[in-house]
Amino acid sequence: MTAFHPTRRAFGRSAAFLVAAGMMTSRSALAALPKPGDKPILTISGKISITNVGDTAVFDRDMLEGLGMQKFTTHTKWDNDAVTFEGPLMSALMAAVGASGDTAQAIALNDYHTDIPIADFAQYKPILALKRNGNYMSIREKGPLFVVYNYDSDPELKQQKYYGRSAWQVAQFVIK
Repeated sequence: MTAFHPTRRAFGRSAAFLVAAGMMTSRSALAALPKPGDKPILTISGKISITNVGDTAVFDRDMLEGLGMQKFTTHTKWDNDAVTFEGPLMSALMAAVGASGDTAQAIALNDYHTDIPIADFAQYKPILALKRNGNYMSIREKGPLFVVYNYDSDPELKQQKYYGRSAWQVAQFVIK
């Protein structure tokens, strides 16, 4: 007598086989990203294992918000007053695409490039800001996406190397 197996009982032997076969597929197939439902605003390529358009991961604003929004208020070197930024943690974004590299190269709409150590994402918890003071950022306001550290959280972050990693108008990341 065989042991009770809920999958077989509910779906039959062929369904149980398909479930078992599915468990052996690649991580990217199991954790595939949905395709954007709206205009894409971010593309991630390079050392990633979870994709949705060819060998890249493409996100629209709703997909980025779906990663969980974090909010903090901080002073920046570009503003006179403290600014409240809101967006997903960079670490959540890297997890969503199965990033396996050491560096995320941010590429802005104006072709500005900066390399950000992925270790920063766990240590300093920067976000990929979509909102500034409660409003979505336009290109003119450093949007639509801005890598922002909470500069007030650690005196070490008030150095040029971290300001240089804070790319705005981000359109792409290449994981290296």
